[in-house]
Amino acid sequence: MATSMEDQSSHINEKPMSKIDENESLLRKRLPQKLPKRKNDIYVNTKTNFNGQLQRCKKILDSGCDEVTIHGLGAAVNRAINLALRIQEMSHGFLELAVNTSTVDLVDDLDGDGEKTTQERNNSAVHIKIYRSSTAT
Repeated sequence: MATSMEDQSSHINEKPMSKIDENESLLRKRLPQKLPKRKNDIYVNTKTNFNGQLQRCKKILDSGCDEVTIHGLGAAVNRAINLALRIQEMSHGFLELAVNTSTVDLVDDLDGDGEKTTQERNNSAVHIKIYRSSTAT
């Protein structure tokens, strides 16, 4: 029996029913697992001052470190990329970038109507290594 395109498209957009009504639940997002913290790691988020993060990176590089690693998660990915590009631009070709992306598993707690459940989700992350190039341009 053939079905029309209209019948097929109506089933594609249906969302599965969840056990907990999201309007009546309290969502608590757990913090992501901590990555190792070294003196030359910068963890970027959307709330800290961009110029403060820029100065911190410059201070680490000016102190004699050959590299800085900038980490950004979720909404902070764009900010981490902008920060790295700004540092590279300010170096006039003396710094190079090595970019890695990853997916981070996150866990949320849902509290609603006396029932507590957890939900897992994934979030994008970027890790940008800024290092002194061996040949300056």
